[in-house]
Amino acid sequence: MKLFVTGAGGQLGHELVLAIREAGHEAIAATHAQLDITDEEAVRIAIGSAKPDVVIHAAAWTAVDACEGDAEKAMLVNGTASKFVADAAHAVGARVVYISTDYVFDGTKPTPYNEDDDPNPQSVYGASKLAGEQAMGDGDAIVRISWVCGYHGANMVKTILKLGATMPELKFVNDQIGNPTFADDAARAIVHIALSGKGGIWHVTNQGAVSWYEFARDVLRAAGMDAGKVQPIATSDLQPPRPAKRPANSVLHNGAMQSAGFALLPDYHEPLARLVRRLLADAGE
Repeated sequence: MKLFVTGAGGQLGHELVLAIREAGHEAIAATHAQLDITDEEAVRIAIGSAKPDVVIHAAAWTAVDACEGDAEKAMLVNGTASKFVADAAHAVGARVVYISTDYVFDGTKPTPYNEDDDPNPQSVYGASKLAGEQAMGDGDAIVRISWVCGYHGANMVKTILKLGATMPELKFVNDQIGNPTFADDAARAIVHIALSGKGGIWHVTNQGAVSWYEFARDVLRAAGMDAGKVQPIATSDLQPPRPAKRPANSVLHNGAMQSAGFALLPDYHEPLARLVRRLLADAGE
């Protein structure tokens, strides 16, 4: 099969291209520099000329706090442009796998979120990604991921390692919980969904729910650093306060994957150890 990947330069996009090729299929990688998804004509031409079987739409503006300050841009990139991608894909008979987020939920549910729970985004970013979900067609797939970390791009594992090596004390919130999800694991599952031909909504995360405070301690432990230097703090005590509201509960239940008989992603400690080893090896070169 031929799979077209938008946002191929991002931390998930890199891994999607690798996963497609590892699975023996053709990957057409479109980075932001190669394709501006907000240019409807460019999107139509790029997808129309490639004639893929599936478009995995991973391109997005994911700077959550920056989105809060520019709702118009957020809605254009994450909402309107997603409709451009879907329309162009459908015009050549391709299905779309749209990458979405835990931020479509308000975070007030006391238990993990199911795929059919009602979204209620509390941030501009969340609202713009929900608009992208709503731009998809009946046969398309929506894959929600959360707390994404990986080898490529900026993410919390890299931030925590840097702070852990340079700061005597780190403060992380202990009242936001979620599923850390590693880009290489997620990419393989997303490609599996894409190749399966199945539509609908999917929650794809590594197993294990944790607070950011606990996760920061896990990262330092994996690196052989002192986890005791991480101190808990309440979201309300963050200075300066974050512009965008974060969901207190971001835990996503992987019900659709279970129902389909698909293998769940491993516990997050496993890919965390793998990623930290790789990053530390690079730093030691």
